[in-house]
Amino acid sequence: MSEHLTKTGARNVFYGGSAFFFAIFLGLTAHSHYYMRTTSTDESTLTEAVARGKHVWEQNSCINCHTLLGEGAYFAPELGNVWTRLGGDDDVEGTRETLKAWMRAQPTGIEGRRQMPQFNLTDQQLNDLAEFLRWTSTIKTQKWPPNDAG
Repeated sequence: MSEHLTKTGARNVFYGGSAFFFAIFLGLTAHSHYYMRTTSTDESTLTEAVARGKHVWEQNSCINCHTLLGEGAYFAPELGNVWTRLGGDDDVEGTRETLKAWMRAQPTGIEGRRQMPQFNLTDQQLNDLAEFLRWTSTIKTQKWPPNDAG
């Protein structure tokens, strides 16, 4: 056996290793897409209200302060599980009204607290945003966020 790696041997190790890890990468990518399409989200629950709520979320740049399932800024609370924290599907109308009342009460003016701006959303926009946040609470996130407070 040779004590040194020849140029041909090095090239074979490089190309063989590159092909092997590229195949692993493709397999993991395919698995991730399969998981997302079949397990994490129930597409049948996507409604027009959810789509409009996501549009409200994006239009008002909520992600500039809040996180949604860990993505976004860490200035304000995580909102991926806010529906559950406010009462959830046990009291759908109560949870929706609580969320809407909280949004209407902003900014609270409490001394020493960060203040959320008043976006002056219509009742329809608030309902749609509530539906979007309700839908996000149903996504299977593999126990993310790690605690209820986000």
